[in-house]
Amino acid sequence: MNILKKLMPAVLALLTVSAVFAGASRDKGNAGTAAAQRVRIAHTQASAPYNFVNDKGESDGFEVAVMKAVDELIPEYEFEFVATSDDDLLIGIETGKYAGGTKGAWITEERKQKFIIPNHYVAASVIGIAFRSENANEIKDLESFARFSGKLVPIPPQSAQYSVVEDFNKAHPDTPIHLIPSDVFIITDAYTWVVEGRYDAFFDLKLTFQRTVEDQEGAWHAYANRLSYAAYKAIPTYPLFNKQQEDLAGKYEKAIGILVSNGTLGRLSLQYFGEDIFQYI
Repeated sequence: MNILKKLMPAVLALLTVSAVFAGASRDKGNAGTAAAQRVRIAHTQASAPYNFVNDKGESDGFEVAVMKAVDELIPEYEFEFVATSDDDLLIGIETGKYAGGTKGAWITEERKQKFIIPNHYVAASVIGIAFRSENANEIKDLESFARFSGKLVPIPPQSAQYSVVEDFNKAHPDTPIHLIPSDVFIITDAYTWVVEGRYDAFFDLKLTFQRTVEDQEGAWHAYANRLSYAAYKAIPTYPLFNKQQEDLAGKYEKAIGILVSNGTLGRLSLQYFGEDIFQYI
């Protein structure tokens, strides 16, 4: 009897350890059967601060950071981020190579036909006008520019910016902007044309103006003292999903709503842009 009493604590300890290991084994088995589905999420790699690859070789950028936060709220899926080119991203999502992706994408009719575009945006591109600083007393915004002259550098019709100016003209029929269609998508001499007086403003992304004109390393920094910028509005950008990824797109929609309400989008905007870009929407 004394021997039994002495052995009893050891027996109980052994039974306890066995139960713990048995429970852990069952939990691991359950986790295996409910493992998250791994999906590839593509992003462009040279459009900082929206999407890029950082010094550590990691996927980074505002849109990537938002999608990583979305991933945390969707236990059914595990995102694998893939940095790629614009063309590969679009073709890859359409063909199913990627489940979805981000590229600072605006909504177009063509994209609506090819992809699932959720209702809620992931980011926004702030647009406005670059104009000669000598006219800063008269040009404060798009409305005053239209009254000043409305002579705008031509815009390619397929650009979302073209539609923005069209909408502005519909709302301001008495002082419309001269909207001239361009036959090329990128006009490399736009800043020069404004400085020389050929046109009075260039409809441009705020981020592009900051990086190419205001930044000391920018390609057009020589014009920094001769050009000014006025923001007009922000065009929302959206993630694109493959047509077969309805469940994933639906879960993104719910997750992004949480990230808006808990302040995550605003915090990330300050981190990557230094301001709340959503104030312009």
